[in-house]
Amino acid sequence: MSFRLYIATAIGLVTAGGAAYATEAHYDCTGGTGVAAQFSPPNVANGQVVLTFDGSGSRIILPQTRSADGGRYAGDGIDFWIKGKTATLTRSGASENCTTD
Repeated sequence: MSFRLYIATAIGLVTAGGAAYATEAHYDCTGGTGVAAQFSPPNVANGQVVLTFDGSGSRIILPQTRSADGGRYAGDGIDFWIKGKTATLTRSGASENCTTD
């Protein structure tokens, strides 16, 4: 069995035998927020991200929305917009710039 690794922006996608699995990226933000983001595979009809915030363990599921550039997920007053290894996290009208390795 061979494994192939595809990477698109900050999202890693592993395929094994034709099945796609999303991976997780961890972001450190300028306001001190740490957040793990688990993305759905890019080939699903209704993409989403599950955000888990460091320290609190609270999880938020955001649906993917239209974006002219990068990947954008929004709902419930939260906006998470990724492009490459950077992201902008907006909550309650306040934005933080975030990066991942």
